[in-house]
Amino acid sequence: MAFLDNSGDIILDAVLTDHGRKVLAKGDGSFRITKFALGDEEINYSLYNANQPSGSAYYDLEILQTPVLESFTNNGSSMKTKLVTLSNNNLLYLPVLKTNVNLIDTKMHTSGAFFIAVDRSTEGTDAAGTNSAVGYVGTDQVQGILFGESFEDSNYIRIDQGLDTTEISPKQRTSIGDMIESSYIIQIDNRLGFITDRNGNRVAPDFIDDDNIGFYTVDSSDGIVVDNLDDSNSTTQTIAGPRGTSVEFKIGASLDLNTSTYLFNQLGGTALMKNKAASVSQSVNFIDAMVRVTGMSTGYTIDIPVRFIKTVVS
Repeated sequence: MAFLDNSGDIILDAVLTDHGRKVLAKGDGSFRITKFALGDEEINYSLYNANQPSGSAYYDLEILQTPVLESFTNNGSSMKTKLVTLSNNNLLYLPVLKTNVNLIDTKMHTSGAFFIAVDRSTEGTDAAGTNSAVGYVGTDQVQGILFGESFEDSNYIRIDQGLDTTEISPKQRTSIGDMIESSYIIQIDNRLGFITDRNGNRVAPDFIDDDNIGFYTVDSSDGIVVDNLDDSNSTTQTIAGPRGTSVEFKIGASLDLNTSTYLFNQLGGTALMKNKAASVSQSVNFIDAMVRVTGMSTGYTIDIPVRFIKTVVS
């Protein structure tokens, strides 16, 4: 990684995505650039100085002279804030994405993440119904723990989109205009898990990149993207103003996590959790990760903390 000297002429530094390089490497003439994205990660717009004594030509001088990062190909680190072109220039607010933890079934675990139980013995859905399971305390399902093998739970992850302001009534949904997201990209470490709908139906990834990140494009046809037509001030809503769509999904555990502890030993640690017996602290293996959701229209991105867990067999 390096910085580019931006004190002179404007520099355009671009790289292909992992998928773009893969298509280019085919060498069969199928490579065509059809989409591109622009980012401004390094720019601090508060440096704009309308009181610059040298005149208006110098108001943005500090911004123009800010060194910019040389383009790099690690998708986990680059292009977190994308630039967009909007047809309406009279906007006071832009839509955001927020994790909805206000519903009974969408709350995070008390530890501050969504937990994914990677096998039935951890869930408590195995035939033996062992007390070492952590998906239940007694007969009560634990909030914030998703069952990553059986999907026999009601918990799920929900991301809401809209204008998060009290200045505009939730009933003014048309004020979002063409910024209502109809499709999203979900990214997850493919070594750890995969994306499903709320019923556990698996969604096929678009591709797995060279960093083992799975990319999923989801919309209403997957049953994952739904219109949020609730225009009330209900406490179950997380967007204060007009609402667009919601992304509702679960996470399944990979076969590696389901059948072995290798990745837990390499990437994770151990912790204590209350188990089904309620009075005993159960040792569990865990791996912490992030799931990224990005709106296709606005480029707005949100990272969701998840923890994959597997009970330690004594």
